[in-house]
Amino acid sequence: MLPFARVSIIGLGLIGSSIARGVRERMPTVRLTGHDADLEVRATAERIGLVDDIADSAGAAVTDAELVILCVPVGAVGAVAAEVRDDLPAEAIVSDVGSCKAEPARAMREALPAATIVPAHPVAGTERSGPEAGFASLFHGRWCILTPAPDAPQAAVERVAEFWRRLGAQVQLMTPEHHDRVLAVTSHLPHLIAYTIVGTASDLAEVTRSEVLQYSAGGFRDFTRIAASDPTMWRDVFLHNREAVLDMLQRFSEDLSQLQRAIRWGDGDALFDRFAKTRAIRRGIVEQGQDDAREDFGRAHS
Repeated sequence: MLPFARVSIIGLGLIGSSIARGVRERMPTVRLTGHDADLEVRATAERIGLVDDIADSAGAAVTDAELVILCVPVGAVGAVAAEVRDDLPAEAIVSDVGSCKAEPARAMREALPAATIVPAHPVAGTERSGPEAGFASLFHGRWCILTPAPDAPQAAVERVAEFWRRLGAQVQLMTPEHHDRVLAVTSHLPHLIAYTIVGTASDLAEVTRSEVLQYSAGGFRDFTRIAASDPTMWRDVFLHNREAVLDMLQRFSEDLSQLQRAIRWGDGDALFDRFAKTRAIRRGIVEQGQDDAREDFGRAHS
């Protein structure tokens, strides 16, 4: 038995469109309704047949939904939740896909005090965005972290968990605060570093733009992929998870200072020990199936 028969997706970018495609592939009898604040996105979604119905407003999209998924930047979650409040069925479950959980969950509870809310974060994505960027297999083998409140109905939590399992994800439960600290180091800090490194290279007056592009080795090239991610989404993530990000940034700064001292004083042992430890982390990520074990991230080479 399917966990939901009618699903509404608010926000039809990479994650929202991937959910829609995944539902089409894995739960084809589910009725999908979608909405996006951008008129052009709605037109594109309608042209490619992304969902069964495209609504002109967020409220109109949820009128008969059993599950409503807010696939919008975390800074917009509260406002969008308020938009659907008057049209939301009493029995509907509201979820989201945000990369930080504590602040968006608070905003949803404030906007929808009577609703059943089960926040979620599918830990998956690419640097692309828009309704044509999604693909059904995005969540296959990836983690989806649920962060329900302690008083959330267990049946509702299990229905949302089963929905994500049907899309191919592995499901884990965490508190919102723990989630935000974990993601601050595994996702948010790496993005902040990538934006910084790419920005620094761009700003160097003595290195021309053509040289930066021409001589991009693997490390810089992969940083540019991360730094090409949606700027609105990541602006909101850093602003809404600021405490955890600042804490991890401080720890990173201290570790970076240690490496700086090791390089300055020629301490090869310290450098080797650190690099050996981080190499083991990479092996662990591959062993858990969270990345491609092939060389150069599986890129094809002629």
